Order: sequence, then C-alpha cells, then structure tokens
Amino acid sequence: MGIRGLMSFVEDHSNEFFIDLKLRNTKLIIDGYALFHRLSFSSGLELRYGGDYDSFADIVHKFFESLFACNIFPYVVLDGGCDISDKKLSTIKDRAREKIHMAHNLSVGGGGCVCPLLTREVFIQVLIKLQVSFVQSFSEADRDIMTLANHWNCPVLSSDSDFCIFDLKTGFCPLNSFQWRNVNTVKGTRDYYIPAKCFSLSAFCQHFSNMNRALLPLFAVLCGNDYIHLPVVEIFLSKVHLPSGSTNSKGRRHHRVLGLLSWLSHFAGPAEALDHVLKCLPKKDRENVKELLGCSMEEYQQSHVKLQDFFQCGTYTCPDALRLGLPEWVLGDLAHGQLSPFISDALVLRRTILHTQVENMQRPNAHRISQPIRQVIYGLLLNASPHLENMSRNVLPSQPLAFSEVERASKNIKTSIVDAVGLPKDHFNLDKLPKLSLARRQRLLLETLKVKQTSLDCVPDLLKLPVAVCCYWLQHTEGTAKLHHLQALLLGMLMGPLHAMTNSPGKEGLQENGAKKLYEELQRVKKQTQPDRKLDLDTAHIFCQWQSCLQMALYLSQLLSTPFPEPDLTRLYSGSLVHSLCQQLLGSTSVETLLSMCLEAEQLYEHLFSATKSYAPAELFLPKSKSNSKRKRQKKKGASWLKNTAGTSSDTRCAYEGSNRFGVLMVENLEEHSGTAELE
Repeated sequence: MGIRGLMSFVEDHSNEFFIDLKLRNTKLIIDGYALFHRLSFSSGLELRYGGDYDSFADIVHKFFESLFACNIFPYVVLDGGCDISDKKLSTIKDRAREKIHMAHNLSVGGGGCVCPLLTREVFIQVLIKLQVSFVQSFSEADRDIMTLANHWNCPVLSSDSDFCIFDLKTGFCPLNSFQWRNVNTVKGTRDYYIPAKCFSLSAFCQHFSNMNRALLPLFAVLCGNDYIHLPVVEIFLSKVHLPSGSTNSKGRRHHRVLGLLSWLSHFAGPAEALDHVLKCLPKKDRENVKELLGCSMEEYQQSHVKLQDFFQCGTYTCPDALRLGLPEWVLGDLAHGQLSPFISDALVLRRTILHTQVENMQRPNAHRISQPIRQVIYGLLLNASPHLENMSRNVLPSQPLAFSEVERASKNIKTSIVDAVGLPKDHFNLDKLPKLSLARRQRLLLETLKVKQTSLDCVPDLLKLPVAVCCYWLQHTEGTAKLHHLQALLLGMLMGPLHAMTNSPGKEGLQENGAKKLYEELQRVKKQTQPDRKLDLDTAHIFCQWQSCLQMALYLSQLLSTPFPEPDLTRLYSGSLVHSLCQQLLGSTSVETLLSMCLEAEQLYEHLFSATKSYAPAELFLPKSKSNSKRKRQKKKGASWLKNTAGTSSDTRCAYEGSNRFGVLMVENLEEHSGTAELE
C-alpha cells in the first residue's frame, strides 16, 4: 500500500515528526519488499543489463552484517500474492505501466529504477545462506508486519508511507534515513549502533491539534491509497475548501495531505468525520461509498495472522488461505518462500503478472518465449482440490482451463488469455504432487524443457537446471541467439564454481593452477562495461528471454519440490559480465584464450557446451565474416577449439565430476547452498 505524497510530506517536517535513534540490541521487523528495492536502487548497481546479482548479493550480505554487529535481530516479512478481492488490480496495472516506461528509458540511455527479474529470488537465497529469519505472507504483508511489531514491541524498517498510519508501539524507521553503512561505537564501550530516525505518531497527531489517531485510516483512504480510487471522493474534496498550496506536483500532493489532516483534526472520531464526508456526496452514492471506505479503513487494523507463531514454532496460519482449501504443503511452501507469489496468484486468481525487463520494446514481450513452461505450471495448478477448482471457475466461468496474463505490449500493458496444458489428474494431482517419485518429477520438468536427461549426465547437479534452461532457450529463440550469446552465458555460469574455489580454505594449490587468475580476469571483464555505453538492445532482449525461461523453470521446479537442486542464483548470471563478454567474443578474444589459464574451468565449460550444442539451431555455428584478417585467424582458432570441445566423448569425460578437483568443489557448494533441495 501507500498514500500519495505522505512520505515526502513527513520527511519535509523531519525535525518535528522524527526522533533520532541509536539502534542496537533489539528485534527489528523488516519490510522485505521495501528492503530489496532500496538496496537495488540506492547502491549504484547497474540495472540495464538484467542484473548484477553477485554485486546485489554482496550488498545484501553487508546490510545484514551491519545488523548483526549491532546485536539487531532481523525478521524479514515479504509480500505474497495479490489480494483475493483483487481490489488493488488497478494500482497494480498502473505500476506495471510505470515500470514499462522506466524500463524503456533505461534501454535508450535514460534513467529509471527497474528491479532485475530475479532480484527477489536472489534476496531469498541470501537470507537462507545467512540464516536470517523470514516469512512470506499469503498476500500483502503490511498488516502482518504491524501486528508482529506490536506483539514484540519493536520497530519496523520500511519505506512504505502506510507505516505512518499504523498505530505502532515502537515506531517506524524509514529506510532512506537508516544509516546501516555508518555503524558507530557507543561512547566508552565496544558496542555498536546504527544511526536511524523513528517516526513519532504522537508528534504527528499533536502537530494537527492533537488529532485523534483513529482518524488516520480515514485520512489515508480519502487522500488516496493503493486500494481506493473513487471519483466521488473528488466531489467531497472540492466541497470542503482545503487550504490553498503550491501549484507544482509535489505542492499539490502536500496541499491535499495538509488540507485533509487539518480538516479531520476538527472531529472527535472517524464516525463523525465519515458522516460529514457522506453529506457532501449525492444520496445515490452514499451507501456504496460508506461501505467501500469502511472496508478500506479495515486494512489499517490488526491482522489475524500471528507471525510470532511462525518464527517461534514454524506454523503459519492465515484465515483467508484456509478458507480457499489450498493444500497444506502449498501453504507451507509459500510461507517459507519455497513457492513464488506467482504460483499463488495463478492458483487463486487465475491471473499472473509478467514483470517487464530492460528489453527491446519494439519486439514482442520477452516472456513470450517461456509461455509453454507457464502452461505446464497452469496445468498442474488446475489439478487442485474440488473446492478451489469450483471457486476459480467462478472467476473465469467461460474459460475453465485458461489463465490471464498481464504483460507488456509495446509500451503499454495488455491482458492475454493463455490455455493450460491438460495433465492427467490421477498422475499429477496438486494435493499429492510432492509425493510423486523423484524420477517422475524430473521427467515432467525435463519434458517441459524439451531436454533429454542423458544430455545432463556430465553437468554438475547445481548447474543441471540452468543448462536445461539453455537447451530450451536455444530451441525457442527463433534464430535470434548467436554463438557468442551462448558462450557468454556459459562462461558466466563458471563464476559460481570459481568463487567457491577461490574462497575455499585449504585449496591454495587449485588457486595457483589458475582458478583465482581466471576469476579475477572475468571480474575485470565485468568492470569494462561502461555506464555511458549504448545498450545493445538485441543482446539485451535475448538475455531477457533467457532470464524469463530460467525464472519460469525455477517456479516449475519449486512446484515439483526441486527435482534438481536449486541453482545458486547469486553467482549464476551477471548482466554486466555477459554483455561485456559478448563484446569481447565478437572481437579478438576467444573462449580458448580466456579458459587457457584454468584447466578445471576449461573442462567444466566443455561439459556445459556439450550438453547444449545439440539443441542449438544449425545456423548458430555458421561462421561470421570479419574484415580484419587477424580476427579471421583468431576466430578460426577459437572455432577449431570449440569443434574439438563439441566432439569430446561424454563417456571419457563424465568421470571428472567425481574425481576432478573442480567437481568436488561443486559438490561442496551444493551442500552449502541447497538446504531446501530434495536429494533422493
């Protein structure tokens, strides 16, 4: 949620409405959605190339290290799916349009803030690695956050202006004044604290003639929050003669905030104020408006969800979710972040939102390539309990086997109807899906991606899903993907194993063999991406397609209880690296040149390339003409090496995974990062 203009208004009066805190030795409830957006947009990360997830993961890691140093115990609460009532749909669509415009601005060299597609998943993986307690609410998390913070009597960290309305016992700390990078020492001790500001609801109400704080929810819905957009409210506002203010956009927003608060301060409570609002409206609208305003005001009351039970006992109970009759395992996996809100939206609303990336706006939506994967997801979700199935058919009675997708169309949004793949319910019943054998779940996943399991025999477990995604992607890019795109992706996938190798104690010999040198060289290549360099839109679009395939394959894998271990996304894709590699591979650099310094990495790359080559269209390997004879010779040399690589027998090479020192590190990395994966 959010109230237009309120956050900037209270920040303009920070000396009056905020108190300084030295935050330490406390629990802290963190709005996860607000945090990962804040860290993405305020840390100087490159956003044009689809996400530097390694850099983002490092920043998240440093953030929580600051909290730990100050003896702050974080509890992260993430938003879940859309509200069942769908009353926020118009706001969701408005924000989707805004995101499209920002993505377009970024694609043509302008500014903008668009979270890379897998940011949320990377954020969750870092939380798991750091053992930070977190929960994913069934829908919007604000009320759950407020209720938990009041139960534990601790502050909330967010950037959502709704926390200025909630009656929080210990207050709300805005993220933009939370100085986690500036950890200080308590004078005369060895204890640390983080300087922060805390919003004082008492000071805020006192500023407006000691206004009754119970009036604030009515203020929020009249001012305009994410849940209510009533044209008749404008009629009321035109009749109460709010004080005049500035004519600029910020001034107009503040004019409404200031005027409404001043007007409401004259009333003893919300009932009296609401009566005066209704008297300004036509009689025919009053009952309907009264009901709508009342329902919206309830969004600021205590939640029935007791998150303390989840954090203390692992049990998550949501009355709204229970009424839907969702399978118990689905509710549990949603709460633990092991299923995406995408899944709950599809399951409950039969509608999903496909988030826009920084892509070529002149071409069809990059998510089109992954639609067949989503159709299988939808097919699995259709095989739900009769209660949920009947409810969903009431939502789309004429399309019982269809789902709607909100997606980008040029520079706007549209809703497309997508049919689900029909799957036999006796074999793929949603209630019993986790009980299917590992072999059957692997088979369904690989059949969806159109990959033979034998193709992945020589691929380390942690990279099986990403490589299978590459195979699917190569079969669906309609000839737009080129050899250097595939090479760049596979080289980027080496970063995880190389990072594990160079940071493993007792592996100094391996580091001397070139792993550290190669890792540093790839980091150097990554840094060569210049901020002012014009974005190659076709390359960006191709990698956006790959990320969409990876995201949807990941969601399908999670729905199937991860038949292959979940990949470490934090070191799997770095947009700046793969874009820069593309530039170098089109020039004088070859894969052979890059990998010559590390035999283990060269062997791993060979297996990744061999697994994908048979799924690539023949034109991928056609030679490119070069004007420079030196480049021709270099290309020929590189192509010859790749030919030898492609011809390597899997029978003679597969042994490396068990005996090669690099393969051993992959297994260690798997044990560290895939605690939720099923290893049967």
